[in-house]
Amino acid sequence: MKQTEISLEFDKIKQKWAECALTEAARKSIEDTGMILSEVELAARLRETTESRQMLEKCGTPPLVSLEGIREILTVAEKGQCLTPPELERMAGAFVAVKRLKDYLERGKAHGIPLAWYEENLDPLEELREQLRYQIWNEQVSDNASKLLKSLRGDILRSEDKMREKAESVMRANKECMSDHFSTIRNGHVCIPVKKEYKFRISGILIDKSSTGSTLFIEPSASAKYYEQLQELRMDEENEVRRILYELSALIAENGEIMAQNIRMMEKLDFIFSKGKLSEGYDGREPKIIGERRIFLQNARHPLMDKDTCVPLQFSLGNGVNGIVITGPNTGGKTVAIKTVALSCLMAQCGLHVPCQEAEICMNRNILCDIGDGQNLSENLSTFSAHIVNVLDILRKVTTESLVVMDELGSGTDPVEGMGIAIAILEELKKSGALFLVTTHYPEVKTYADQEEKIVNARMTFDRENLKPLYQMVIGEAGESCAFYIAQRLGMPDFMLRRAAREAYGKEGSRESAFPDRRQIAEERWREGTCLWEDGQCVREESGTEKKFREDRLKKEAVPGIERARTRTWKKQAGAFRRGDSVMVYPDKKIGIVCELVNDQGVLRVQLPGRKIWINHKRVRLQVAAQELYPEDYDFSIIFDTVENRKLRHQMERKYVEGAEIICDSGKEGY
Repeated sequence: MKQTEISLEFDKIKQKWAECALTEAARKSIEDTGMILSEVELAARLRETTESRQMLEKCGTPPLVSLEGIREILTVAEKGQCLTPPELERMAGAFVAVKRLKDYLERGKAHGIPLAWYEENLDPLEELREQLRYQIWNEQVSDNASKLLKSLRGDILRSEDKMREKAESVMRANKECMSDHFSTIRNGHVCIPVKKEYKFRISGILIDKSSTGSTLFIEPSASAKYYEQLQELRMDEENEVRRILYELSALIAENGEIMAQNIRMMEKLDFIFSKGKLSEGYDGREPKIIGERRIFLQNARHPLMDKDTCVPLQFSLGNGVNGIVITGPNTGGKTVAIKTVALSCLMAQCGLHVPCQEAEICMNRNILCDIGDGQNLSENLSTFSAHIVNVLDILRKVTTESLVVMDELGSGTDPVEGMGIAIAILEELKKSGALFLVTTHYPEVKTYADQEEKIVNARMTFDRENLKPLYQMVIGEAGESCAFYIAQRLGMPDFMLRRAAREAYGKEGSRESAFPDRRQIAEERWREGTCLWEDGQCVREESGTEKKFREDRLKKEAVPGIERARTRTWKKQAGAFRRGDSVMVYPDKKIGIVCELVNDQGVLRVQLPGRKIWINHKRVRLQVAAQELYPEDYDFSIIFDTVENRKLRHQMERKYVEGAEIICDSGKEGY
């Protein structure tokens, strides 16, 4: 089933459907939705979709909300634990959501929509909702939650005011001892800022001091007695708040089952209304489920295609016809047509509306598909192998109550053998009694369908003039691929088309007439004023795929060449230097002599007056080659070596010289 959903793109429909839902439970139900095999249940599910669509049109969008986390709050309350004010406020919000949905359904009753009577299954617990609203406000227990709490909080405010008054009185009496003009709260105590040197002048308790230690924060003795009173009041307040929270938590627990039922009903309604929203999105209609093995679709559209550009499909199968073989040109809409039919049947049997003007659809035990090439490198399956694996699986599962759709039947292998396999598959499908739609290009399959009972041909129409598919199915007629015609209109030369026709149909009875003569087309257009004929050529002034008719030859067009990786040509250039060459060194334009050849980095060594340098070959230009300056066997050590090294080398050539060492200049000076 999962593979069928993917092949028919029902998984994409489910994604759009899930976007119409608000609760996680509804999305899970959408994900788990499959073909309904019970006729009674299917009728009920379709009726829900229709009624939800009516509610949306007459009463607007329902006030559904996500109640995520409410079940967890109910569980905490049922365990006897105390709920926090934010949790209680969320519960109050859930009660409000139930009330709004109940009022929405009440309005639907006025229009006589049966779905609106689900309102009777919702209980907004109005008394508890009002109590929560009165006692919990802004995620806190309200002052009006009880008379005692209101009294305690009033006493707390008065005690805090008296504490501040006493502290400010002490500050006014000892202005010279204060480091600031304001009292402050430190660790819950009202403190006054006293300079360190006057700490013994103020009677009170040291609570804190500044970071520098120059200011001490002292609670005056006159304020301390009110602090103790304040702490007692706050403990009483905390006890009263806790009592109220426990009381409210107990009420939530008592009504937990009612609220759980409300949640289940809201999730169910969310699922139902999501079907109506989806239907509204593609302008669907409720299909009529019939007992006969028949499918009828009027102005059917693929729900994922743009409604304004999609060409409606007219389709009928049944009434003595079990199978349809669809033929026609590539890009003519064959695959879209069979997907539209199969997807419409699948959506209808899942309780959804069908995007069409009218539909009569029979129930199917299963919908079996072989669409796409099915290549799988991990399983070493070629296109043809994948097709055969799918076909064999389909033939094992097919029954008289199945719907089978196959695209490009017998493709992916030798045309002759593929044609034979296609006919054998059609024969088995016919024997099974199932309803089936297949697409093919084999002319022999068209002939087979024309001769067999319960199988008919169908073709997808094509506008030859504008090279555009019309996406209309004509049942009872076989279609043509129009390959030669399309190739000619797109500019393929006639000599290639004639050769193609001979190879396709043989020399005897050649089908060269399968495509019109180019000059004949041009002359007709010239007479119509749409084509200009000059010097054996017809030039169309209109824009389109056929802009010019040229001579019977291919005009070669310039295409970009392959850009090869660049090779390192510097070695060839640098290799031109020889030892003894007279060169000019740039940018100083000094004359030197090459004393060491280029190394792997493209650097050579040049003898300049009084020094040797290493330099990149790109900064050196040849002045006079060495063979023009020196004899062939010239000893360059005369130029490049020192007198001491030359004498020592001469001695070492005659005999062994103990402790002798020739030091070569190998400095890396350069630029």
